[in-house]
Amino acid sequence: MLQQLTIYAENKKGTLEQITRILLERNINILGSMTDDGAEYGVNRMVVSDPAPAMEELKKAGYVCSVKDVIGVEVEDKVGNLNALLKTLLQMNINVHYLYLSFNRDSGLPIMVFHTEDIWEVEDGLRNKGYRVV
Repeated sequence: MLQQLTIYAENKKGTLEQITRILLERNINILGSMTDDGAEYGVNRMVVSDPAPAMEELKKAGYVCSVKDVIGVEVEDKVGNLNALLKTLLQMNINVHYLYLSFNRDSGLPIMVFHTEDIWEVEDGLRNKGYRVV
């Protein structure tokens, strides 16, 4: 099971640089990320090498953040694999709240990172259907 760091931050120049600098200074690697912007605030979702220390350091810097479980599914890098995964989830009656891309540094294969309800149950169901959950 992957853990995701979620950071709520002002939507202004330099914010992402400051967040990534804090992680850099603590030698925390960003393995995948997605940023949703809003008029005043944005939501930055990241899979990082050390989520708990990352959250602690960002909170010290004044950011509102949390850590939550997400699912990572490794897929081959070929046309239609995301659709196949989403079709499987639909057949399992699973709603995907959000999704973004990362990569397995060892295999070089894409990892689709997503959040849904009943993460443990979904993870087991995907394994039973032959997916590689990381």
